[in-house]
Amino acid sequence: MAIIEFPDDLIALERSAWAEIQRGELTVETARAVHEAVTAFAEQAGLRRMDVELGLKTLVRYETAA
Repeated sequence: MAIIEFPDDLIALERSAWAEIQRGELTVETARAVHEAVTAFAEQAGLRRMDVELGLKTLVRYETAA
């Protein structure tokens, strides 16, 4: 998979969703917002949505503290 340069706002949105998931409080609104943002970014970048989603989740869920 190619390295994808994600915009900061998309990363922040996924971080919010991940925090909600960890608390057991993910809302439909947050999930929908992430899905729509990922889809829009994938279309704009000419990438497969699944590749974008996987890359974004991997970045956020496995990032190391600096």
